[in-house]
Amino acid sequence: MIKKEKLLLILNHRLTNIRHDHLHHITSEIVKREPSFICIEDLNVKGMMKNRHLSKAVQQQGFYEFRRQMEYKSKWNNIQAIIADQFFPSSKLCSCCGKIKKDLKLSERIYKCECGNVIDRDLQAALNLKKYGEDVLKRSVA
Repeated sequence: MIKKEKLLLILNHRLTNIRHDHLHHITSEIVKREPSFICIEDLNVKGMMKNRHLSKAVQQQGFYEFRRQMEYKSKWNNIQAIIADQFFPSSKLCSCCGKIKKDLKLSERIYKCECGNVIDRDLQAALNLKKYGEDVLKRSVA
């Protein structure tokens, strides 16, 4: 029994190292592209952990570590890191007309707006975060 526990411990340690390595590669790749700014969401991880369907997946993603690495790597490379407020409706806001769809469920992966905009929910959020970051930069320059 002890051998199996030791093997399980080694495998868990290896899996943790793979996850950390992946985060380093992803964040380094983003910064290498030399964007003028990086905008990420301030996610309510505690709230997501309360959802029993999401908690294990959320726990394994390492959102805090991703944010921490993005912040320090962007600082090293003189790239402005912008953190969007956790209440910013990035996936519920139409990137075309600006209307907010309040009843959007997490299971709905395609965003459909009354204006005719049909787009993947994650791409929608990315476009809205880009615009949010641009707006923050404009306000800081003005």
